[in-house]
Amino acid sequence: MSTQTEATPAVEQATKTLTMVKAINAGLRRALAENPKVLLAGEDIGPLGGVFRATEGLQAEFGRDRVIDSPLAESGIVGTAIGLALRGYRPVVEIQFDGFVFPAFDQIVTQVAKMRFRSHGRLGVPMVIRIPYAGGIGAIEHHSESPEAYFAHTPGLKVVTPATSSDAYWMIQQAIADDDPVIFLEPKRRYHEKGEVDTSAASALDLYSARVAKPGTDATLIAYGPMVRTCLDAAAAAAQDGRNLEVIDLRSLSPLDDTVVLASVRRTGHAVVVHEAPGTLGLGAELAARIQEQCFYDLQAPVLRVTGYDLPYPPSRVEDRYLPDLDRVLDAVDRSLAY
Repeated sequence: MSTQTEATPAVEQATKTLTMVKAINAGLRRALAENPKVLLAGEDIGPLGGVFRATEGLQAEFGRDRVIDSPLAESGIVGTAIGLALRGYRPVVEIQFDGFVFPAFDQIVTQVAKMRFRSHGRLGVPMVIRIPYAGGIGAIEHHSESPEAYFAHTPGLKVVTPATSSDAYWMIQQAIADDDPVIFLEPKRRYHEKGEVDTSAASALDLYSARVAKPGTDATLIAYGPMVRTCLDAAAAAAQDGRNLEVIDLRSLSPLDDTVVLASVRRTGHAVVVHEAPGTLGLGAELAARIQEQCFYDLQAPVLRVTGYDLPYPPSRVEDRYLPDLDRVLDAVDRSLAY
């Protein structure tokens, strides 16, 4: 009998610690490897790997035909992707910054969003439009905007945004696999925050479901994208005063998974919605309306909103006065619980 021990094949570790931007990169790599119809396109996404390095190394691995450095023309990028999607490809286009999406706005809301309806379901545009969005990075004009309400208001578009590395990894793959167009909003101020990513498929939530980021009993904080971390920090601070706040991460803005939200508010009786975008006609207004309609007899206080102000995004030196922060969230909780 041999006394030698046979070599054990290397097994890839299922759980990894990744920054959000590295998780997006890993999710894109996996999608490219698993489906030859997946293509990436955008400004500087090739050798540079994008402004935020979300596509770093992908062109070297998959070639110029699948990771395409495009001209500086957002309308052309999206328009070309529409044609590719109609021919059976699954293009993923990157808009370099949130404020640069508007040259392509006409293509998105009049073509991408309406193609399936216009063709009576015969044609689809399975494409993903990646948009780094929101503030907190000290950037100049057109680099810190929150345009999500425009797209969530447009029938035919799905709109999602991750708040963790794990969600970033799985949601980008799920968005690519969807047969409908998806606006994929990436909170750039959270790009370099680390989190655990379980790469086993069993760990993935449904793309369009909300999640309870932190259970609680006294009040419900409802947020998405960059503000989920802010709300978790507010909940940790409130715990020092004996208050147990629940935090809901919406994840999907269209469709909205209000089932999780409504169940939470029915338990706590208090709701505070938090987002960076201006308050008027923002996602918070829609959520407040749904909560009031469905939870009227459960509410112990009005639904409150903590949002950006109704003005253009300010210069970076004063953006901390514009963005919702821990103190503004806790002030809203105090007002809600005072009723």
